[in-house]
Amino acid sequence: MKASVQRVRLAVSAMVTLAAAASLALWTSDAFAQIDTAHSTITATSKQMNVPVEGKFTRFSGQLAFDPAKPAAGNAQVSVDMTSYDLGDETYNDEVRGKDWFDAKTYPNATFVSSAIAPAGTDMFNVTGKLTIKGKSQTVVVPVKVTTQGAAHAFDGSLTIKRSQYDVGLGEWKDTSVVADDVVIRFHLVGAGK
Repeated sequence: MKASVQRVRLAVSAMVTLAAAASLALWTSDAFAQIDTAHSTITATSKQMNVPVEGKFTRFSGQLAFDPAKPAAGNAQVSVDMTSYDLGDETYNDEVRGKDWFDAKTYPNATFVSSAIAPAGTDMFNVTGKLTIKGKSQTVVVPVKVTTQGAAHAFDGSLTIKRSQYDVGLGEWKDTSVVADDVVIRFHLVGAGK
């Protein structure tokens, strides 16, 4: 049971990380150079029996047309490789890719496609769009803070999603009293300006 509980924690964390990766990947565009992955982080926190677990996706791609002076004219498309989830243990990684969690053989990619980008205060933007995981789509709003230091740009934010809306955690893992439904995504993305 202990090993199963740990696998569940890791799987829920994987779902959160996916959404985080999607929101971060929004910012790769003609407006900015490549993401500096050595200085960027994407974390996701879920709770099982009130114990937090984090994980990350290592491969994702995206395109974004974004001008901070004209955010409403922007758009984003993101794809996340579901097989790239890394918990630091290949046994757990394999389980998360299975049918009860991501079903990565059937759904190898998760996507985010924006529908609106709006200012939300000084250096803050709300990016609205469809997040699709395991064939299930939900509209989400990703709050992002943009900071600039010389030619470098950093994008920070957090987002809470519900794993049940994406059928992540089926069978015995569907019970949200054991594995929390809420998953919190936190991200820090650094890109060098052109």
